[in-house]
Amino acid sequence: MRKITEVLRLDAQGHSHRDIATSVGIARSTVAEYLRRAAEAGLAWPLPETTDSAALEAALFPTPEPVEHRPVPDWAAVHKELKNRRHHVTLRLLWIEWKADHPDGWRYSQFCHHYRTWLGTQDVVMRLSYAGGERMFVDFSGDKARYVDPETGETSHGSKCQAASADSFSDVGAERCPQAMCSS
Repeated sequence: MRKITEVLRLDAQGHSHRDIATSVGIARSTVAEYLRRAAEAGLAWPLPETTDSAALEAALFPTPEPVEHRPVPDWAAVHKELKNRRHHVTLRLLWIEWKADHPDGWRYSQFCHHYRTWLGTQDVVMRLSYAGGERMFVDFSGDKARYVDPETGETSHGSKCQAASADSFSDVGAERCPQAMCSS
């Protein structure tokens, strides 16, 4: 508190903020902040005799009001909805639904930040060890795609696409899966 009283004394004597900062050994922005807080608290030099360092600190740096906590979504349910492939759900859609129920909740950027922070705490690592070229990964695209036969020009709906890649190669192959194969 000695520095604050020195800042108030030097300011009352008419010194510039730069001179005060150099004399006390603090930044000019800190000098300005101390003087702003003193003006808000109604304090000026000379300080009253009854003002000790604890009272001065309490006047200049009051304890902040407790901030009410915003509602927090159930991140496990959010994650489960995102992983449900049949619904085409995005994080933005989930936020819109959540925001409608909690108008005082986070904005979208904070919602995403907190979700990603929660996701980072989940231990979902599965390591697979095998020699390069030993395995090939095959998966279906999920949604049914529209396919145009290049020979006949006929459009067929409801075909799934199959994609495959070998683990040690950068090539990826994709081919149309006939309905008979995809139904099982």
